[in-house]
Amino acid sequence: MMSTVSSPRGASWLTALLAATGCLLPAANAQGYAVDTPDNIRASAKTLAYDMMLFYKGNQSGEIPGILPGPPSDGKGDYYWWEGGALMGTMIDYWHLTGDTTYNDVVTQGILHQVGDRRDFQPLNYTASLGNDDQGFWGMTAMLAAENKFPNPPDDQPQWLALAQAVWATQASPERHDDTCNGGLRWQIPLANNGYDYKNTIANAIFFNIGARLARYTRNETYATWATKQFEWIYNVNYIDHDSWKVYDGGHVGRNCTDINKAQFSYNAATLAQGAAFMYNYTDGSDVWKTRVEKLTEGLFRDFFPENIAFELPCESRHGACTPDMLSFKGYVHRWMATITQVAPFMKDTILPVLKTSAEAAAKQCTGGTTGRVCGFYWSEGAFVDPAVDKTTGAGEAMDVLAAVSSLLIDEADPPATNQTGGISKGDPNAGTGSRGSSDPATPITTADKAGAAICTILLLAGGIAVWVFMNLGD
Repeated sequence: MMSTVSSPRGASWLTALLAATGCLLPAANAQGYAVDTPDNIRASAKTLAYDMMLFYKGNQSGEIPGILPGPPSDGKGDYYWWEGGALMGTMIDYWHLTGDTTYNDVVTQGILHQVGDRRDFQPLNYTASLGNDDQGFWGMTAMLAAENKFPNPPDDQPQWLALAQAVWATQASPERHDDTCNGGLRWQIPLANNGYDYKNTIANAIFFNIGARLARYTRNETYATWATKQFEWIYNVNYIDHDSWKVYDGGHVGRNCTDINKAQFSYNAATLAQGAAFMYNYTDGSDVWKTRVEKLTEGLFRDFFPENIAFELPCESRHGACTPDMLSFKGYVHRWMATITQVAPFMKDTILPVLKTSAEAAAKQCTGGTTGRVCGFYWSEGAFVDPAVDKTTGAGEAMDVLAAVSSLLIDEADPPATNQTGGISKGDPNAGTGSRGSSDPATPITTADKAGAAICTILLLAGGIAVWVFMNLGD
């Protein structure tokens, strides 16, 4: 068993900094944050990031790096393990889009603390209740760090690209795939877990997404082949409606995945759309992938952006109906759709105006709390609604608005890097192959392994604590 590890002293400076500088940051005015110019967007994002990091305790003495307070089942807070990985990804994008390095050391510390003893985001005391989607969210964050050229960890620590490869390899393992429903990943990994009999879209969409991005980054056809296979499985099992392109939640293996749960969640569609855009880029403009990007985006905007403002369809129509997980989905959607405009530029005119309108609505309602700048979730209502109505402290809501506002700077940012366009993260084609649930190594990725200036030796890093997470209805 791994014990709770206190944060190193080197990162505890952030707590003092936040306390000391809070009074120097501007409150939002009665109309919310200003997002009308790049300078105002950066200033607003800086304050939003400061407020977001107030929810994070992982840099404080006695706390666990990398996670938000939780889990609810233990009475420790509102948030599950995977959402810590989502927070780290949000902050990596914040740095990439604004250039603000304030939180980089804390983010690096948080990610590395959660990699687990085998460097694959499967901490030992978490594997008994691990979902493929949980592990996958951390893998997407590692992939993002490689693409954004986030500063590399020290040479004796796991590297970003190798971590993403490790997650992909464990999820490509024959142990994770079976013949039920003609393939696909199960939601949960351990056989005894509630949900092991369910093959859901998000677990499979994340595996597809990481594979598509690894294909583009490394130019390794193995990843592309798997990504294509995974997308086609999701489509052929009818988790994507062939007419409307609605994306459904999943089905049970006992019914051969024909009892499709038609609940829709915005991050399912966005994960698939972003992965399809990376495959479009990888294939140099394939018409097949172009159509998939267009149709998924059309369906996402139709169902989740009425009046061009993000709206979480299954729960937002009634205050208090959204789970803490759902309250964070808008931010991922904004970030991932913004990235699509860089790897599939033909989508710019379709996507950017919608994201702009939505971000303006998000920023406008951040007028709550004693600071006058606390953000809520119900953007389309045009006024602040206290996160207490959803029985949370508001971390997901704050993360959403930070992501929406900072993503307005996407046109000024470099596109996702590859090993051919200046990528600096060192890969390891064998990463994850000695892990629980690993596959055969991918074809050696010679060019990826040469990428980066540093020569890295990946050593064992003690993983952090983790807990059960449900990412769908019925947490």
